[in-house]
Amino acid sequence: MQSQDYKKRLKLQLIIILSIAVISCGVPSVPTALSSLLERESIRVGTVYGAGTFYNGAEGPQGFEYELLAGFADYLGVTLDLYPFYSYEVMLEQLEEGNLDIVATGDAVTPSLKSRFAYGPAYQHVQQELVFQAGTSRPRDLLELDAPIVTVAGSSQAHLLSNLLDEVTDQASDGESPIIKTQLVTTEDSDSEELLQQVANGDIAYTVADSNRLALQRRRYPNLAVAKTLNEDMPMAWALPLHQDDSVKAALIEYFGTVHQSGWFTVLEDKYFGHIRQFDYVDSRAFNYAAETALAQYKPLFQQYAGELDWRLLAAMSYQESHWDSDAISRTGVRGLMMLTMDTASDWNVDDRTDPEQSIRGGSRYFASLLNRIPARISEPDRTWMAMASYNIGMGHLEDARILTEQQGGNPDLWVDVKRRLPQLRQKKYYRTTRYGYARGDEALQYVENIRRYYDSLVWLDEQGKI
Repeated sequence: MQSQDYKKRLKLQLIIILSIAVISCGVPSVPTALSSLLERESIRVGTVYGAGTFYNGAEGPQGFEYELLAGFADYLGVTLDLYPFYSYEVMLEQLEEGNLDIVATGDAVTPSLKSRFAYGPAYQHVQQELVFQAGTSRPRDLLELDAPIVTVAGSSQAHLLSNLLDEVTDQASDGESPIIKTQLVTTEDSDSEELLQQVANGDIAYTVADSNRLALQRRRYPNLAVAKTLNEDMPMAWALPLHQDDSVKAALIEYFGTVHQSGWFTVLEDKYFGHIRQFDYVDSRAFNYAAETALAQYKPLFQQYAGELDWRLLAAMSYQESHWDSDAISRTGVRGLMMLTMDTASDWNVDDRTDPEQSIRGGSRYFASLLNRIPARISEPDRTWMAMASYNIGMGHLEDARILTEQQGGNPDLWVDVKRRLPQLRQKKYYRTTRYGYARGDEALQYVENIRRYYDSLVWLDEQGKI
């Protein structure tokens, strides 16, 4: 995130600030929590495995929490020592005993947890959702539940639900409401993602999940449904030992302020969550079914002609274009698996647009050419998303959107900024000032976001051995 020189300067600054603070107090030097980890040159962090937290992907460690933590370690100029735990309670005990500096699990802060730990600044807010299987009877209230609610032991969901059920039970004992029929069951044998899978499969009736984790899993299991929102707005923050000084907390406040101001946090948030906020049950089910049935006949062709691209990305583009229907034709006359125009087909030596091999070969080479036209200074995955948008609306209109982005104070090299201006291409007050004029930029935005969702799903299905 920063250069080595910057990290050294920052580390020196932090040490000087700490030294001045100690001298000004006129007391013997006592190491602070921050000075201790700076001296150790490492920060010890407990976490849990998950798509939104930390996992080892094909290109190394990944995850929203992981990248934030790596950024913080980089900010301090220390090494990140990450320890994944399988038990929340064991992990939290390690934090209390001083064997960890931070716990970062992507979980919300509950009142009961706040009584045990200090917390850094809130960096996101999530809803806590009561989840059930679509197609079964939807409970509108906790009083309507007739089966246990299963959560991960020690998690925020377990703490929240325990408090809610205690409140309902107290009301019932006072004669204010009917007797509650459900109960909280906690487990250390499954993580929150596995519990969502068990609900989808009908193995358990209910669980509670935060809106981030649910959004990530619904594209994999479209029959996950929300019965009731249990809490509308819970802060997410990293846990710290309760009785240590505030030096690490102060550093976290500075760090999150910096990454918000620089725009890096927004980029990271978009990378993991920006394309999954909207959920379409019918589309997700149709895609998963097609991936497990129709994709097989075209998979070798996607692999053959992907070149330097991930074949699954090329396949996701094709699904967005044609739903893997080689005879598909649009109202504007584009045809085939990759929906090529006659001009594009001619440019890339495609004689028969309905021939699967010719279409995939031509589409992949055309997309690669667009990718090469995106300025080299733009990093991945932004280059890919911008090239994808140009595949839909043309390179000229993409450049118009980038110019609008710069004119409005955004960064034309960041997809998260450019995508906000794409819908402006169909608004007269904006497109009248552009070189290429009107374009359905909102459709290009949806086009890219759909492909990102399909691609994520294909990666997961591939890892599960389902395609």
